[in-house]
Amino acid sequence: MSREALTDDVLGSMLVHGLRPTRVVIVDYDPQWPVRFAARAAELRHILGDRARLIEHVGSTSVPGLAAKPIIDIVVGIDDPDDEQAFIPDLEAAGYELRVREHGHRCLRIGDPDDQVNLHCYPPEDDEVRKYLIFRDRLRASDADRDLYERTKRKLAEREWPDVNYYAEAKWPVIREILVRGGWQE
Repeated sequence: MSREALTDDVLGSMLVHGLRPTRVVIVDYDPQWPVRFAARAAELRHILGDRARLIEHVGSTSVPGLAAKPIIDIVVGIDDPDDEQAFIPDLEAAGYELRVREHGHRCLRIGDPDDQVNLHCYPPEDDEVRKYLIFRDRLRASDADRDLYERTKRKLAEREWPDVNYYAEAKWPVIREILVRGGWQE
């Protein structure tokens, strides 16, 4: 799986508000995370209606027992994320803030530190959506992969990052291994 090298220039072209230095905080699993997802999913169904072709809880908070950044990650299937006028104004009116703009993907954020959500908008059949779901399902099914991923995240969280996207990129080799074991094929 080839990926474009992550650089400040690449990030600068995607991030609406530029790079933000960060120290990642990993916390133990919270059984309220699925409850928070369900509330946000209901809100998104109300805001987007039929424009939301799928709404899935993804990322570490979607895996029971897995430590995570306490930010709920949601993927929403939008037919054409590049057509921002078709959905972004409604999300912004509800308090979501556009954070990432790249071809075929928009990421928005909402919430205070106790209830943050990252909302990833992709076409519903996009490979990234499939990867999110395969990865989530593999971590739910495999204690060994869940433990490996948690150890990796905790180790990487020991340092400060010029932007959270560099932290995410540093996890990629382990994510790729787990995706392959989950059945991902290019």
